[in-house]
Amino acid sequence: MDAPKQVYREEAYELLADLEESLIELEQRPGERDLIDRVFRAMHTIKGSGAMFGFDDIAKFTHTVETVYDHIRAGRLTVTAELISLTLKSCDQIKAMLEASQGGQPVDEALTEEITAQLKVLLPGEQGQTGSTPQPSTSAPPEQELKDEPGEEATYRIRFRPHRNLFANGTNPVPLLDELRSLGKAHTLCHLKDLPDLETMDPESCYASWDIILTTSRDVNDIRDVFIFVEDVSDINVTKIDDGTDADREEYKKIGEILFDRGEISLSDLEAILGRQKRFGEMLVESGKACRSDVQSALLEQEHVRSVRRQRSQIPAGGTAPDAAASIRVASHKLDSLVNLVGELVTVQARLTQLAAYRGDTDLTLVAEEVERLSSELRDNAMGIRMLPIGTTFAKFKRLVRDLSAELGKEIEFTTEGEETELDKTVIEKLSDPLVHLIRNSIDHGVEDPQTRKASGKPSSGTIHLSAEHSGAYVLISVADDGAGLDAEAIRKKAVEKGLIAPDASLSESELFELILAPGFSTAETVTNVSGRGVGMDVVMSSIGSLGGTVDIRSEPGKGTTITLKLPLTLAIIDGLLVSVAEESFVIPLNAVLECIELTDEDRRHTHGRNIARVRGEIIPYIPLRDTFELGDDRPRTEQIVVTEIGERRIGFVVDKVVGQHQTVIKNMGKLLRHIEGVSGATIMGDGSLALILDIGKLMHQAEIGEQALKGAATV
Repeated sequence: MDAPKQVYREEAYELLADLEESLIELEQRPGERDLIDRVFRAMHTIKGSGAMFGFDDIAKFTHTVETVYDHIRAGRLTVTAELISLTLKSCDQIKAMLEASQGGQPVDEALTEEITAQLKVLLPGEQGQTGSTPQPSTSAPPEQELKDEPGEEATYRIRFRPHRNLFANGTNPVPLLDELRSLGKAHTLCHLKDLPDLETMDPESCYASWDIILTTSRDVNDIRDVFIFVEDVSDINVTKIDDGTDADREEYKKIGEILFDRGEISLSDLEAILGRQKRFGEMLVESGKACRSDVQSALLEQEHVRSVRRQRSQIPAGGTAPDAAASIRVASHKLDSLVNLVGELVTVQARLTQLAAYRGDTDLTLVAEEVERLSSELRDNAMGIRMLPIGTTFAKFKRLVRDLSAELGKEIEFTTEGEETELDKTVIEKLSDPLVHLIRNSIDHGVEDPQTRKASGKPSSGTIHLSAEHSGAYVLISVADDGAGLDAEAIRKKAVEKGLIAPDASLSESELFELILAPGFSTAETVTNVSGRGVGMDVVMSSIGSLGGTVDIRSEPGKGTTITLKLPLTLAIIDGLLVSVAEESFVIPLNAVLECIELTDEDRRHTHGRNIARVRGEIIPYIPLRDTFELGDDRPRTEQIVVTEIGERRIGFVVDKVVGQHQTVIKNMGKLLRHIEGVSGATIMGDGSLALILDIGKLMHQAEIGEQALKGAATV
């Protein structure tokens, strides 16, 4: 049962994430029917599937929450802030139960009982300590208030065809059928027509299938939710066969029509049998066109619908069943393995291209070009599979903003934009912590309390805006608030106290703002459980730096602060510019390269030995890689400057030769070398040699530190 339980945990975590997002929205729009249904459906699925896979504690606990929202759907309760808070606490408790089932901390049973008791107080007929009973909602439309009244039901034909390996996955179909029966009036027929002889039967295989005729007030999504954990190992078809519009007419389809609709018999079979005088079902069985269980199932459907129509049950017109899922769940380690194999293929393809060029064989060159095209397409597809929309990460922060703003007594509206923007899953996994720190800082330091905002002529409610957008081979993620902005003088004062800058240092505003990224830096006067220890922005800088990204800070006093993270789309395979210095090869990320220019001895004389170059009227500093990596003094007469851009700053790197564009498979440095500054990884060349991938941001930072040290020594 381990594999099905793990599937349940994964599905439950996804449902809880969606549930939290729905609850935050429901708090803003408490009368919206779709949101109430989404919350109920998620709780119902967590409960039902939990019971099926042995998570009895979750099923028992979730039942109370589901009951509360069932009353809300029926219009007997209203959505309140208290209820939303209790439901969010319930989500946290379900997560704790899931973690405990994997060997985590034991569940706090007292807290479970406390939440359950608080939820039961809200139910009609239950009295709390205040003795008050919630009043029925007036927000739900009259036609939605009485879900179980006649006139709101439809009849569905459900065909449940498990695959042979259903039992191997630890699934028992009986609880599924029981749950369907709990949704309304149901008739079930089991088919055993595929049951083999005893000699050939596999006792671990499932040969049975079921037809269920269900009349219910629930919609088709509720029915499909029953099968959510067996969709991959079953063929499930849900068809609405009666919506109540013909309730005044008891007659239903003939047996032949039902079997034809189901696809059990063909039109020619139907016409041939109709020419005989016996009962249609008997003639079908005698002719071998249909088996007896199929005819019995059709008779069951016919009688069920006739019975329902006699009771004059109806249901409002609704949507059709959703299409089957067009996606599959794949373990992340399998994707990582695929990308690694594609990376090896790219390396072999580079070797093949090099070999074809060396031999001058036309046929081999054509094959090499075709392999290069195919490997490039395969690389793009493999990387595309790893790309995920960032919206799932954004949704997690709605709860953070809600809880923290309430704790600090602030009114904050949280908005998002660009949720569909895609990033490599590895980047997304490492992005959560930095964004948490940025949003917490915006809530605590950025947005003022309502009284202060009103005094300064602002609305009492502040805004935090989280956005994402593509920019070339990068993604820009911004956290913006409309708060007080950064205090440049306070930052300067604190930086001088900590010895980060000299008292008379001349820094631009952007350079001053960058000081808040230093370890241990904080302008807070007191330490709280939210901030003040000076570790948050340091985490942001180190995390984003490890991803090959940059942090840009812009602020305007009284109007707010915007912090932008610039991140590469992927960390596995990149396009690079291959350069050489002496006998060594280096790769510069191509998305940072602007252009390449020549550097001659004459150019050096014009700058009097300073490491700067004039590029179309603009002075650009450069870093000689030969000196940085101590590769000797045997320089060629004409060197090359690769001009790059980091944020809004440009810097050049002097190399002996620019070889050209290179598909770069990134390999991490070993434990002994991973802390080397200025190098972010390595790649294997076509001839088997290694090339270091340069971290241009770190190299630029090192050069600035060296320049400041030289200035300090000159002053002394």
